[in-house]
Amino acid sequence: MTTNVSALKTKKKLTAESASINALLAPWTGKHGGLPRFDLIKTEDIKSAILQAIDMKRKEIWAITHQKTLPTYKNTFEALEDSGRHLSRAGTIFSIYASVLSNKTIQQIEQELSPILSAVSDEILLDEALFFRIKAVWLNRHSSGLSAEQVRSIENLYEDFVRYGAELDADKKTRLKAINEQLANLYTNFSQNLLADEESQFLVLDSKEQLAGLPEGFCDAAAAQAEERGLHGKWIVANNRSSMDPFLTFSTNPELRDKALKMFISRGDNHDVNDNNEAITQILMLRAEFAQLLGFESYAHWKLAGNMAQHPDAAMKLMLELWKAAVARAKEEVADMQALADSEGAKLTIRPCDYRFYAEKVRKARYDIDQNLVKEYLQLDNMRDAMFWAANKVHGIKMVKLEGIPVVHPDVTVYEVRKGRKRVGTFFFDPYAREGKRSGAWMEQHRTQERFRKPVTPVISNQCNFVKGKPGEPVLISWDDATTLFHEFGHALHGLLSDVTYPSLAGTNVKRDWVELPSQLNERWLATKELLKKFALHYKTGEPISDELVAKIEKASTFNMGFDRVEFLASGLYDMMVHLAATPDKPINAAEFERTTMAQLGCPREIYMRHRPTQFGHIFSGDGYSAGYYCYLWADAIVADAAEAFEEAGFYHRATCKRLRDTIISIGNSIAPEQAYRNFRGRDIDPHALMRSLGFAVTTS
Repeated sequence: MTTNVSALKTKKKLTAESASINALLAPWTGKHGGLPRFDLIKTEDIKSAILQAIDMKRKEIWAITHQKTLPTYKNTFEALEDSGRHLSRAGTIFSIYASVLSNKTIQQIEQELSPILSAVSDEILLDEALFFRIKAVWLNRHSSGLSAEQVRSIENLYEDFVRYGAELDADKKTRLKAINEQLANLYTNFSQNLLADEESQFLVLDSKEQLAGLPEGFCDAAAAQAEERGLHGKWIVANNRSSMDPFLTFSTNPELRDKALKMFISRGDNHDVNDNNEAITQILMLRAEFAQLLGFESYAHWKLAGNMAQHPDAAMKLMLELWKAAVARAKEEVADMQALADSEGAKLTIRPCDYRFYAEKVRKARYDIDQNLVKEYLQLDNMRDAMFWAANKVHGIKMVKLEGIPVVHPDVTVYEVRKGRKRVGTFFFDPYAREGKRSGAWMEQHRTQERFRKPVTPVISNQCNFVKGKPGEPVLISWDDATTLFHEFGHALHGLLSDVTYPSLAGTNVKRDWVELPSQLNERWLATKELLKKFALHYKTGEPISDELVAKIEKASTFNMGFDRVEFLASGLYDMMVHLAATPDKPINAAEFERTTMAQLGCPREIYMRHRPTQFGHIFSGDGYSAGYYCYLWADAIVADAAEAFEEAGFYHRATCKRLRDTIISIGNSIAPEQAYRNFRGRDIDPHALMRSLGFAVTTS
């Protein structure tokens, strides 16, 4: 008998391709409510899978619009809720690979698919037959016996269609589609340029003298990164915030601090193939035209009309009120630092590259608190366990580690989230920086909770960029890093504890200036004494952090708040002002606008924007936070008031925790946020709570 080897190889190849495509498209089945099969997926199959899923989505929309029966909630809205599930699954996998394991293949797929996916979105949002059915149900929503959640879903979807152009004439719709396609390409290019600069640029230290002042753990991690790049006997300061902040805080070499900071703030701004300046100019012009087509004065007006703030004036008022106090505090901080530098005979005037270094010196002198000492009590694994423990105490959930689950990278760990014996959801945790992973920290909803057709539990992930040290040694993180850890897990809890019927209303599918409330509030549990005494254990001795050090941390909680707020507000004000100024026909030079805006605001010369324009991924790598970076401050104001409820009752007070869960965390977008907050607090927000929280003087004018 003769065996056709070539035919067998072809059959195996086709079988593997089929499995890969199926893993991208098929429902997630099996244990734990069904999870993605990363072990079967091949990146080269992502594009074809998504194109197949797009065809499926189109057929589902066609079936909705070509019904002969009159529009009802069931045959229109519920049919829409049920459509596009194949595309959602394939798109989720694509998003994961693009953000945490990017490479040339993935980047090419991104460039090819971004405009296609944008066009499909427009195709649906601008479908006249579909909007006719949606509007018919919307007009009848209060007289058809629908539940409050169903009415909410109708109003949200109708508003989305109108906001994105469903009522425009044919010519304007055509132009809108072209704008969105161009923006999709520009967003992809911006992101890939930024990632390229972060990966290709780094500061090499080639002598132990250049390590002066740097913590041992930082040096070990820097040596490990150098080894990975074949630079034996050297150390690397990576071009990301996780490496840069500690280097600028502790390096005693002012020339190296200056060199490192210039590298960091120049990402995307080096006048080379990765330069983002022209992309920003085009993005702003296109967004302005987009807004004008929809009848808005500016893109900022369009964006905020869909948020709690409603109007740019409200966001600007909040930011400018805080800006004055923040600048005044920052000037006091600079004076303190300059005095200390002078007393040491440093013979320098405080520059941006000196701010963190001398602020740390002032902190130690004023509060007798050393960040390096605090880090010795903040092991990453312990802080992860701490946030799980707090979630158990506050929300009654337990995180159970799972083994043998397919993951996108070996660094990822998986947990089943349980409440009693019931599975609530699944949580993927991806803590470490690596090549191909975008910088920062974020949460993603891979599958939203629902009980529409049947109960479906959410699949949520958190990504961070902590730097690994030597193999087998604990990773120590700063207090700011631990705060970020709790922040992102707050987003995760928002998704995991969702308890609504429809997926479009579930989890973090809420207004942008409301979504940061659960995350920023969750940060507050890090500083509770109950948690710190249990999990802040010295990495060598295992001794719990002392009451004295906890008291110092608490006392110093508002230290350097001038720098913190100015750095943030400079970015938020730039974001809002540049989107208010942008027009379709007058190009804006990003760098020039930055200089003019900072001068107009009177930004202290010692402080840069937290995100300079060419690296401001929040607003230029997509439209999520565009004209919306203020949202963090808006949420801060709500959180400050909400936290006072816990300060009054106790952060682990059962009734208050339950009220938070029942009125805010679990409801998704099924209730308007303003009403949800009243349900939690029993009143509207106290506008003075934010100033009290930041340690700024409260004025009543």
